[in-house]
Amino acid sequence: MSKFIISLANESHINFVDFICLTIAESATQRGTGIAKRSPEYIATKMREGKAIIALNKKGEFGGFCYIETWDQGKYVANSGLIVNPTYRHHGLARRIKETAFKLSRKKYPEAHIIGLTTSLAVMKINSDLGYYPVTFSELINDEAFWTGCQSCVNYDILKGKDFKNCLCTGMLYNPKDNKKSRKWNFIKKSKIYERLASMKRAVFTKDRKFSILNLFPI
Repeated sequence: MSKFIISLANESHINFVDFICLTIAESATQRGTGIAKRSPEYIATKMREGKAIIALNKKGEFGGFCYIETWDQGKYVANSGLIVNPTYRHHGLARRIKETAFKLSRKKYPEAHIIGLTTSLAVMKINSDLGYYPVTFSELINDEAFWTGCQSCVNYDILKGKDFKNCLCTGMLYNPKDNKKSRKWNFIKKSKIYERLASMKRAVFTKDRKFSILNLFPI
């Protein structure tokens, strides 16, 4: 695998925008799960604002990307749009990009709660290692604008049908002032139990029944 340099994206990286959007769309289709789509203009704006992370190898080839979204004047932050070039997957690049985006979020918004919504077990592992813990959707953020970002997701009808209280995604939260809850989540992660629970959650939702990992492991 080529060595990648992970850095803050800027104006010079806008030529990668179309490929990034295409990769996100194709990944959503292949996985059949939720990845909220974003327009090229939106991604370009994040680069110009210094709110995006990009990975390139020494040849200048695209490896991966992630960007920061904020709500309520920076009180809530999410590291969104995490994507890796299919050619370079399964080599730990997603973790490195996510960790860099997390550090950028902490630097720019040190007091912010960092939100995570994902159907990916790999991303759940990364989030957990960073100190996130699972929460109900009602604990994430009380802002309608947050959920508008899910409208392009293939699972939006499920989310809307559950009155924005649950979906196929697992909600996770990093609280800079209190991360004690993450200890219990780390136990679940290390014991591999959470992987089976996540699979159960997806299976049960296809039958239109209510289920939450928190029902089995309340925090």
